[in-house]
Amino acid sequence: SLQLPDGQDLPLPPVILGELGKDPQNPTVCFYGHVDVQPAKKEDGWKTDPYTLTEINGNLYGRGATDNKGPVLAWINAVETFRALKLAMPVNFKFVIEGMEEAGSVGLEKLLEEEKQCFFSDVDYIVISDNLWLSNKKPALTYGSRGNVCFFVEVK
Repeated sequence: SLQLPDGQDLPLPPVILGELGKDPQNPTVCFYGHVDVQPAKKEDGWKTDPYTLTEINGNLYGRGATDNKGPVLAWINAVETFRALKLAMPVNFKFVIEGMEEAGSVGLEKLLEEEKQCFFSDVDYIVISDNLWLSNKKPALTYGSRGNVCFFVEVK
């Protein structure tokens, strides 16, 4: 839980840790994604209810579809496809799916510290599929990151 400045305890949403494959010959890739969304109102510019996934001309519209529920589902679908085609997995997968956004997560650092000797001990690569598109047809690919900082300031 998170203790707010007024002393109130706020329960944190759960984090899902999952793994698939333990082949020592394969590298282990840890995929990170989040399934929370920021608040939205129709008057923010939505043509449909932001919290009702709506298909229009083959496109899906809904809050969090690209940040970050779609990318989370894409990785799960990729694993599902390998298994359905009975193909050997080229890597061992580990999944970290949390209910808070990465930059604002107050529980992620503690989880990383608690699990570094166990769940994360054999991770070779980390993939964060949470990015903007440069245009309607050109996605962005981030191949490096410097890190984030988050803090709380109370002014009296």
